[in-house]
Amino acid sequence: MKKSLLRNYAKLIVRMGVSVQKGQEVVVMASPDQPDFVYTVVEEAYRAGASKVSVEYSDGRLTKLHVRHMGMRKLSKVEDWEVAKLKHRAGVLPCMIYLESEDPDVLKGIRMDKYAKSRQARSKVIKPIRDTMDNKYQWVIAAVPGRKWAKKVFPELNVYAAVEKLWEYILKCARADGDDPCEEWKKHNENLSRRCEYLNSLGLDSLHITSSNGTDLHVGLIPDGIFEGGAEKPLGKDFFYNPNMPSEEIFTSPDKKRADGVVFSSRPFSYRGLLIKSFRVRFEGGKAVEITGSTDDETKVLNTMIKMDEGACSLGEFALVPYTSPIRETGIIYYNTLFDENAACHLALGAGFTSCLRDFEKYTIQEAWDKGINDSMIHEDFMVGTSDTDITGITADGKEIPIFRKGEWAF
Repeated sequence: MKKSLLRNYAKLIVRMGVSVQKGQEVVVMASPDQPDFVYTVVEEAYRAGASKVSVEYSDGRLTKLHVRHMGMRKLSKVEDWEVAKLKHRAGVLPCMIYLESEDPDVLKGIRMDKYAKSRQARSKVIKPIRDTMDNKYQWVIAAVPGRKWAKKVFPELNVYAAVEKLWEYILKCARADGDDPCEEWKKHNENLSRRCEYLNSLGLDSLHITSSNGTDLHVGLIPDGIFEGGAEKPLGKDFFYNPNMPSEEIFTSPDKKRADGVVFSSRPFSYRGLLIKSFRVRFEGGKAVEITGSTDDETKVLNTMIKMDEGACSLGEFALVPYTSPIRETGIIYYNTLFDENAACHLALGAGFTSCLRDFEKYTIQEAWDKGINDSMIHEDFMVGTSDTDITGITADGKEIPIFRKGEWAF
């Protein structure tokens, strides 16, 4: 891949993604797949004025080994130094850059019950610290092509060609393949902002989504809830950052107690090394009371997922993405949520976004949860949009307003 394109992509991640401000610290989280690109991102962060840039590498293969060989007590323990690091980060609030590149199958065959229980135990220590950072710092998730991920997407190509091809699609989907990616993102954010303004002016009480595959789901909205999309502002700051690159969605966090009906997934769902081709979820009173995959193994994994904690079975997100999304039109399944969720309307089980409340800065995180934002240790997106998906907004007085018709915006 041309170095000039990769340099522009790194600059986009730093300046439009996390929007590094002079004097801020930056942490880059990555897998050991593209060290040269990580170096370029670090260099661009310093050029943007960062005072310190740290890099932390992780490898899913090691996670799998730890789960296999560690005792449960050791695997579940959050060491004192880990707590100290988290508290330090909560105080400093560094810009967080997450570069995704790992093999989608890296955790295939992991002992799911052991892994889940250890995550549950660790979350009791980690999550309260992370909650104190909510909405206060800049973060971005972007992608670089790992070799095994590239081969998963393009199995017919040799490794080198597959990586180059995946680079091409990543840059295209992230609007980073032109001469001025930052300008392209400014235009994209303006478009998303206009749609959010319209949706937020409607006073919607609920959304009703239907598709010919059997999806028929009513989802209640929070009275003070709002739709968001594209750029966001950190709490108390007057500049924007973009948490997802790419991003085609406009989303809200619905009322965790109001979801009734049935929804079918419309694209493969990759979870902990298992590719679940399709599944069905039935909701009652805001909770997933039945979730069924196409095989017994899929059903078992899905039921483990929605039992991770009390909020794992409720909705944290309802996202609107047109069927003609640039990502879907590439015709590729990416086996990566960052991309696949931006190819279709989607829902997420688990944690909601407190920023999806109007004047959210006035509320504590507990008050946001009390208003209906879901709380959970997980946030798992799954795609539900199809070419014939209709979504209707319903106001408190029963007025019906078309939002999507035949998979596309109705306004």
